[in-house]
Amino acid sequence: MSAIALSCIAFLCISAGALLALFLPGHHLNTDAKDVVRLGTGLIGTIAALVLGLLIASAKNSYDTQSTQIKQMTANIVLLDNLLVQYGAETADIRNLMRRSVVALADRMWRESSSGAARAAPFEASAVSEAFFAKLQQLSPQNDSQRSLQARATQVSTDIAQTRLLMFAETDSSLPMPFMVVLIFWLTMIFASFGLFAQPSATVVSLLIVFALSAAGAIYLVLELGQPFAGLMQIPSAPLRHALTPLGS
Repeated sequence: MSAIALSCIAFLCISAGALLALFLPGHHLNTDAKDVVRLGTGLIGTIAALVLGLLIASAKNSYDTQSTQIKQMTANIVLLDNLLVQYGAETADIRNLMRRSVVALADRMWRESSSGAARAAPFEASAVSEAFFAKLQQLSPQNDSQRSLQARATQVSTDIAQTRLLMFAETDSSLPMPFMVVLIFWLTMIFASFGLFAQPSATVVSLLIVFALSAAGAIYLVLELGQPFAGLMQIPSAPLRHALTPLGS
């Protein structure tokens, strides 16, 4: 389920709980009963606030980590191309393969987060990536400088592959559905207590809807940050796709 759909469901549940509670005879309860409701709501509110805060911090940290990994991968790709340039003109075919593999890499990374079937599939290196690595290993250095450049290029390409595998392992980082159900239930109970002791009015209804929208927005933020390659807040793919200029340009 998409982040916007789940957030809309959360908004409907929270606002419905708050509005329905307006029509319950909560203001007729005695003082002791009201204190019990307020204490219970305060406990649930504290837990929900801590959980939401931790979720947002964790999701933001995960988003920043994967954004940094993309930047590091882009920098390594540019470095690898420069090493091949220094090696000599015989690396032209390898550099061309690398440009094709970068496009395939970006296409696959951003597609993996948009399809549940793709996330469930095992990782397989693309044919063009395998061809690139094979060509790199087949180079025949003629001097110490070329041997050093080939070794460095192999290490950088290995670093890129390791980062790619790490990002593939981190692709499915969505929150478990039972966890979201419990969180939405907590928020619904909290907002129901808001309306329990209030007299129905246009102002109260409007404020409860705004508050419910804010709570649903927090859930949406967590879900969006948890899928950095899809949705409205996705990491842009343009820097990676355009890291290398076409050969001969």
